[in-house]
Amino acid sequence: MLAIVAPGQGSQTPGFLAPWLEISDLKDSLATYSDAIGLNLAILGTESGPDEIRDTANAQPLIVSAGLLGAKALGVDAPFDLTTGHSVGELTAASIAGVISDLDAMRLVRERGLAMAVAAAHSTTGMSAVLGGDRDEILALIAHLGLVAANDNGAGQIVAAGDLVALTALADSIPSNARVRALAVSGAFHTHFMAPAVGHLKEFATTLHPQDSTHAIVSNKDGARITNGEEVMSRIVSQIANPVRWDMCMATMVALGVTAVLELPPAGTLVGLIKRSMPGVETLALKTPDDLDAARDLIARHAGPNAKAAQ
Repeated sequence: MLAIVAPGQGSQTPGFLAPWLEISDLKDSLATYSDAIGLNLAILGTESGPDEIRDTANAQPLIVSAGLLGAKALGVDAPFDLTTGHSVGELTAASIAGVISDLDAMRLVRERGLAMAVAAAHSTTGMSAVLGGDRDEILALIAHLGLVAANDNGAGQIVAAGDLVALTALADSIPSNARVRALAVSGAFHTHFMAPAVGHLKEFATTLHPQDSTHAIVSNKDGARITNGEEVMSRIVSQIANPVRWDMCMATMVALGVTAVLELPPAGTLVGLIKRSMPGVETLALKTPDDLDAARDLIARHAGPNAKAAQ
């Protein structure tokens, strides 16, 4: 059983799209996406520096466009059994599962990135990854400091979000068997600080017409397996202000019998978590077109008898 997964914000690096744009069809698709949202994704993905692509309003559409290009590069006949994404990667997953078109995914992610950037600008907040330590002890400390466990990523990684002063206190009081790494983000994503963005995105989503998915989509909310298009979209919208339970997504994939995971570009982050939390599951990070042959081999060996191609 094969799962295709899509990464979230923070997975992008300067110039990572360059090798993909050497494929003319993908270059044309990216130009179409850029025109649809009024943002030059080619420049962002090939020439822009780290600060520009870290900007939430730029990062989110860049990441989703990369995932969609990776899915296109695999080919329309590449089958898989289920899909999921981390945070903004859920929009990529919804598109390849046929809930919304690729252009609607790009329009939605553009609105998402802009709305979250505005919400972040109204607070002095941020996010820090806590690596290692006792899970219950770390969660208790985060709550004690008035922070939120915004990403529970499994594999000994929890991302705390909230007030910058409280995040400093977290770093100062972390147990010796754990460490804290501040993340280069502009706000406390997946917390109540993003509530203003939810209202905006909910209104924008009414202009879309979601279809039931052709593949099971594993939800960030609770790891549930979802196929109803309206529910998929409702969960994607509300997830902006609620924690990402990637640990539950991985647990669901294990429970469903996933034997291999293919991560779409910009790939690598999720495969790292999966290797530590899903032992025995074969993984592949689709980082450049050089990985396409290996990806197709993985698909051929692991896609189940009822697997369908991406939409």
